[in-house]
Amino acid sequence: NSLSAYERLENRFGRWSRIYAASFNVLYHIGRMGMILYGVSLAVSTVAPVPLKSMIVVIGVLVIVYTLLGGIEAVIWTDVLQSVILIGGILLCLVVLIGLIPGGVSEILQTASAQTDGGSNRLSLGSVRLNRFTFAGETLWATLLFGFVTNLQNFAADQTYVQRYFTASSQQSAQRSVWMGAIAYIPISAALFFIGTALFVYYGHHGELPGDVSSRDVLPWFIMHKLPAGVSGLLIAAILAAAMSTVDSSLNSSSTLLLCDGIRPLFPRLTDRTELRLLRLMTVLLGVMGISAALFMTRIKSILDAWWLLSGILSGGTLALILLARFSRIQSRIIPLFATFVGICAIAVVTLAGMKPADVPKLVPDGLYTAIAPLSTYIHQRMAGTVGTLTILAVAMLLAPFTRLRSGRRPSETPLWKTPLSR
Repeated sequence: NSLSAYERLENRFGRWSRIYAASFNVLYHIGRMGMILYGVSLAVSTVAPVPLKSMIVVIGVLVIVYTLLGGIEAVIWTDVLQSVILIGGILLCLVVLIGLIPGGVSEILQTASAQTDGGSNRLSLGSVRLNRFTFAGETLWATLLFGFVTNLQNFAADQTYVQRYFTASSQQSAQRSVWMGAIAYIPISAALFFIGTALFVYYGHHGELPGDVSSRDVLPWFIMHKLPAGVSGLLIAAILAAAMSTVDSSLNSSSTLLLCDGIRPLFPRLTDRTELRLLRLMTVLLGVMGISAALFMTRIKSILDAWWLLSGILSGGTLALILLARFSRIQSRIIPLFATFVGICAIAVVTLAGMKPADVPKLVPDGLYTAIAPLSTYIHQRMAGTVGTLTILAVAMLLAPFTRLRSGRRPSETPLWKTPLSR
């Protein structure tokens, strides 16, 4: 039994689909590790006398070490403990913030509603109007579509999630964990966004913020200067816990993918001891790549905006392949391959269209950029990954009725959603 989320893709669409999905997932998690390490190091270095880049290296090395010591079981149980600390820190921060603002929650809501930015107030979910510009900005429909595809990608096609399903005692337990995670995601995300809104209200109307404190440093500054010493220490621990929980999961899942989808098919007779050594080596190498990505991200002004774009690109539309494998009866391996190629082109076009002229790679002809740039008027650059996923699905389903399986090994006719969960 495999621990890879993508082995069964090979049975339907061929070896290429397994390698493609695994490769993009590994690249995604290298970028994710970089983003998380940079973010948490920025928060900690703001309150500690340690340079940002040094903090990135220290935290990265610590996560690599304890991931090496425990494996998937250690990752899961430390994630549980760190999640409890994180949720406790979020609630504590909310309580303190609300108590510091005269009027409490009602004052936060009223002040945020009165503040406008681009025609919308701070609590607006975006325009609900449907027109040709619906997906060009941060409208409600664009946000819902982006969020739906992104979270479905996480729960259905991300190795860190699927690997946890495999460790469940039964298929029912795995299903319960999915629902628990999906339901808990909503209030936790809402609480985090509300903290940002409360900080905006507090420092905008009730508190003083030094001029040298940038917007990305507001939360760490608040923690260290407005909370009691013990409380501030707990919240910093919560931030560290959240980051380490994410990075260790990425390390463990990515090294597992490299072993199951890369090394093991090429060298099927490796001993368990050799595989364990390779896993540890790959964990270290991936950790170094994550640290390098974090060091590179120190040059980026808005890490969150950059990650929303990068995560869509690095998804590679793999969710579409998972959905096609589970719910369609496509019997051709050429159709998914061609659809994936078209999807990658769609991702590239939307990404390039949203770039500023100065940021366009020199390899891109000026005429090509000029031709596709107007597309940004209708589709936001952040929608690149979503567009790629939907394009792959649409092209594959449109071509499916016109092609039959030719000669060669016949793939499984049973959609993956009808097969039991293996461990």
